[in-house]
Amino acid sequence: MGITSTPVIDARNGTLYVLVRTKEADRFWQRLHALDVRTGMEKFGGPVTIGASIESRIRSLFGLGPAQSVDFLALHENPRAALLLDQDTVYLTWGSSCDVGPYYGWVLAYDSHTLRQKGAPNTAPEAALSGIWQSDTGPAADEEGNVYAVTGNGVFNAASGGRDFGDSVLKLGFTSAGLAVKDYFTPFDQEERNRSDGDLGSGGPLLVPPQPGSSMRLAITAGKGRELFVLNREHMGKFRMGSNRHAVQTVRLEGGVLGSPSYWEGHIYVCAQNDVLRDFVIEDNRLALASQGEMHFTNPGAVPAISANGSKDGIVWLIETSRGHASHVAAVLHAYDARNVALELYNSAQNSGRDQAGASLHFTIPTVADGRVYVPASRELDVYGLLRAKPDLRQ
Repeated sequence: MGITSTPVIDARNGTLYVLVRTKEADRFWQRLHALDVRTGMEKFGGPVTIGASIESRIRSLFGLGPAQSVDFLALHENPRAALLLDQDTVYLTWGSSCDVGPYYGWVLAYDSHTLRQKGAPNTAPEAALSGIWQSDTGPAADEEGNVYAVTGNGVFNAASGGRDFGDSVLKLGFTSAGLAVKDYFTPFDQEERNRSDGDLGSGGPLLVPPQPGSSMRLAITAGKGRELFVLNREHMGKFRMGSNRHAVQTVRLEGGVLGSPSYWEGHIYVCAQNDVLRDFVIEDNRLALASQGEMHFTNPGAVPAISANGSKDGIVWLIETSRGHASHVAAVLHAYDARNVALELYNSAQNSGRDQAGASLHFTIPTVADGRVYVPASRELDVYGLLRAKPDLRQ
């Protein structure tokens, strides 16, 4: 069945960690591989078969009746979000395969040197759902090794003593009880979001670096609800009835976010569905609009990637993809001035005979490295770079 979550590389020892789904003799498997990036050979005794189990009081949502445990189901669990490597630990998360239940939002942690499982919390052991998909962006880790992930859909009852975290931003970390939820933020209208498929988990978390003159450490995320949430990572706010006053700030957008915002030099860049590219500057732990583009990006919006020469020459790169699931529309690479995103520097449709990319894919993010911009497309990878100046033959 292949690889559906972006792998992660440990550059220190040249190891690539990748999660693979297969069907073998009518059985479904998921395995974590640790591969030598130079040879492709398995390392650390891998691969290891993914498995987990957690005690549950009841499992009735899908008519399964009372149960003593919830087991990881390799067929139903779809790894959507990218892998995370932090402090010698590989984190893997799961959502669903086309919303077919039962599925759960598993978070599994493995030792990056031994592939030994270190933790296996479940975001909804009683009610199911609460998957982590984040439109293929990944969980995030802070300086202390805490991991942040966002769930979508499902029941929320953690504020009343339950263990189900539907539509919530979770802060997980290792405690005396193992890997567990240490803090969380849940919008006050979570129940309505779940009922209308307005899940918060369509977006991934962004951890903002420390800002000059402020001791507050921020996390920013957005989902389908057209709101950008600014949160205090030290006091996430948990849940409050009636309003989202437990967030540091909420910013209205024109559409939902399928991906995550991006950060550069005190600025937050976000491109929601049916909305323009927006640039917010951080002032006193709040966001203020600095500039915005003119072009409206349709479904699914875009995830910005930033390149720069230190604090200068910032460029915001976006991939414009097809609306809906059309497979024949070419992807378009856009470049904007990071200091004023109203100024477009380039797009690959300006000279389509030379620069046209392949057919677009959903949830794609440009990668910028060594003077090149890499654009994933259907059945091909397009690579962009500066044009070479023509030689002066008169000399």
